[in-house]
Amino acid sequence: MEKFKKKWEIQHNWQLLFPFFGLIILIYSAFKISYAFLKDSHILFIIIASIITCILLLKFTLWIFKRLENKWVLDYKWEMIRVFMVFAVTGSSSLYIGRPIIKLLGITKENLDPTIYWILFITVGLVFYQILLVTFGWLFGQFKFFWEFEKKMLNRFGLFKEKN
Repeated sequence: MEKFKKKWEIQHNWQLLFPFFGLIILIYSAFKISYAFLKDSHILFIIIASIITCILLLKFTLWIFKRLENKWVLDYKWEMIRVFMVFAVTGSSSLYIGRPIIKLLGITKENLDPTIYWILFITVGLVFYQILLVTFGWLFGQFKFFWEFEKKMLNRFGLFKEKN
């Protein structure tokens, strides 16, 4: 355990919550992916596929951590887990908020060309994503990181020019 704490620069036991919840989210995601592809299969087959998917997702996530470790300005390595959790929660939440907004506006797949529907759906989701990213970043204690990230993203869209 001490080796794990040292590798992730964990100074206090409460910080272990982030790797724990990150692993729970990873296991849940692996199950949802496996179940989506194999829902008509036997439960044992789904569990085996979930374990394999979980291992692959973990390896992929750790590879991403190594790639972003020097690119992202964070004080401790364990904060990367917190940042990934914010991205996960934000992505899911923007869809859950965007879907009712689209329905409220009266936009459905039935009354609109599917291409236009998806363009509008993605646009509405993207708007809420920007707002939720900073909000969840603040709730998870990473406001500064996500505010800087947001400014870069909006700058790439040509919507925000930072004054020097």
